[in-house]
Amino acid sequence: MLKLTVKAGEYLQIGDDIRVVYTGGGDGNAKFLIDAPKSLNIARSSALEKHGLLPEEDRNRYYKEGHLSKESKERITQLYLKERARMKKQA
Repeated sequence: MLKLTVKAGEYLQIGDDIRVVYTGGGDGNAKFLIDAPKSLNIARSSALEKHGLLPEEDRNRYYKEGHLSKESKERITQLYLKERARMKKQA
């Protein structure tokens, strides 16, 4: 599995004929536009689960990532800035 970070307006190209465009998001939601051939079936996992079409091995397979605490984010920022300053000194 590939995990990516994209900005609004950026897209993922899958093969020659599938494009997934991230249009933004917030409040724990993400919005995508999917440009794919009409012959390709595209469905949300919640819809598949609701209708009993999700294979058993795929149920509960993906977990939402936990959020970092404010203190952890601040510490990561401090470490990043410290490392960036160190790299500037070496250059």
